[in-house]
Amino acid sequence: MLFRRLFFTFLLLALLPKVHANFDFNANCIKAYQSIMALKLNTARALINAEKKRNPNNSIPYLLDNYVDYFNLITSENQSDYARFKESKSLRIRRIEKDDKDSPYYLYALAEINLQVALSRSKEKEYFSASIEFNKAFSQLKENSKKFPNFLPNQKSLGMIQAVLGSFPEGLSKALSAFGIRGDTRTGVKLLENLIEKLPESSYSHFYDETVFYYAIIQTDIISESTNYAKIVKITEQIDRESLLRTYIRAYAGIKLGNSIKSVLELNKRPTEPFYVAYPYLDYLMGLAKLQNLDQSAASNFQAYLKLNRGTNLIKDTYLQLAWLELVKGNGPGYQQFVSLVKTKGNNSHNRDFQALKEVNYGIPDINLLKAKLLSDGGNYDKALAQLLGKSTSDFKSLMHQIEFNYRIGRIYDLSSKFDQALKYYQVAIDLGKNQAYSFAANSALRSGIIYEKNKNFIRAKQFYTLAINMKDHDYENSIENRAKEGLKRIN
Repeated sequence: MLFRRLFFTFLLLALLPKVHANFDFNANCIKAYQSIMALKLNTARALINAEKKRNPNNSIPYLLDNYVDYFNLITSENQSDYARFKESKSLRIRRIEKDDKDSPYYLYALAEINLQVALSRSKEKEYFSASIEFNKAFSQLKENSKKFPNFLPNQKSLGMIQAVLGSFPEGLSKALSAFGIRGDTRTGVKLLENLIEKLPESSYSHFYDETVFYYAIIQTDIISESTNYAKIVKITEQIDRESLLRTYIRAYAGIKLGNSIKSVLELNKRPTEPFYVAYPYLDYLMGLAKLQNLDQSAASNFQAYLKLNRGTNLIKDTYLQLAWLELVKGNGPGYQQFVSLVKTKGNNSHNRDFQALKEVNYGIPDINLLKAKLLSDGGNYDKALAQLLGKSTSDFKSLMHQIEFNYRIGRIYDLSSKFDQALKYYQVAIDLGKNQAYSFAANSALRSGIIYEKNKNFIRAKQFYTLAINMKDHDYENSIENRAKEGLKRIN
């Protein structure tokens, strides 16, 4: 009798449908993902936990856990958060590997986790581990694209990887090239632009904000042409106005692409409800935007960043901005006080902090050149030019200031579309500074190449791009060289 009962019990269990893990990007998961993109991270966590209880076999929440931690790390830059983020990777990978391998989300989820951790590692200069994860992500995305060519989210990540590979630090670029991975900015940008057009009318429309985020960063930091600002404003119109990520994208683009007054407006109307993640970096951005308009109230924003920031990045750079504010208002002792803090506070692992330390070691800036730089960076070209008109190279005593004067006035003419005047001053900066450690000569060569390329004089463009590449041991060498190499790719 006992045997018969056991037999029928096993038979019944065998006939019951087997419960497998699955990828269900359902309405609740979409809502959680959209909350992450809006930087409402606590809201997202609550939705993710609710989904785990309601649907314990769904693997999407574990991918979303990684998204939450990744965007939390972007906003906090805290080392403890970074350590926990790395530790969580293997658990999430193992959970997803138990899932349905025939789902388009299987390889995509694995790739996203590898990619997000790799991007975080690269910021911390852990290039070897980052290169291995980038290679895994790239391979997984390529395989997924072959298996599921109509799965649009693949294109988001593949486009981003293609576009940013060329801009990575030399140590990471070399490690990736060993795997045979080489990026092409144009290919990546084109892939993202096509996706931005397709997504709103597709079943993957919830991926729009993230795609725009990556595209905007590429247009701002890698391509970095002032005309890109209008593109970024246009494509962010479809993002919810209550999204803090939208605020960040527009404010950052405005500061980097010569529209700092608009950045101030964007940051003044940013959402501030308590369910948004704390984002001190926006205080830093407000400080930069105001400084580019020579607004002394920028000091309170920089001080707020120093008070609220939980990370170690941009400390030296923030003290440098405060030093410049003191110099602009004519307070020499105040300038020196903040210069001493640049030297003693924070660390120099971030590129801007490393450069801030160099800047103060170069000596006191010329006040007219400093004002011209700040105003020009903010898009105030007429005011910037007014700081330098009537001056000549011989008016500046130090060689550095002579080189900077020619670069600075050339750059203002360049941004004002007065290209003949720009080329004249760029050439003087090159002649004076080609053997110096300052970036002005190499940047002048790069900018000259861009002007000639726009005018379809590809022979001259090639000469100046090559010249920019051949200049070595100067500030921002990796960035300038990568942009020049991209220019050569375009004209070849």
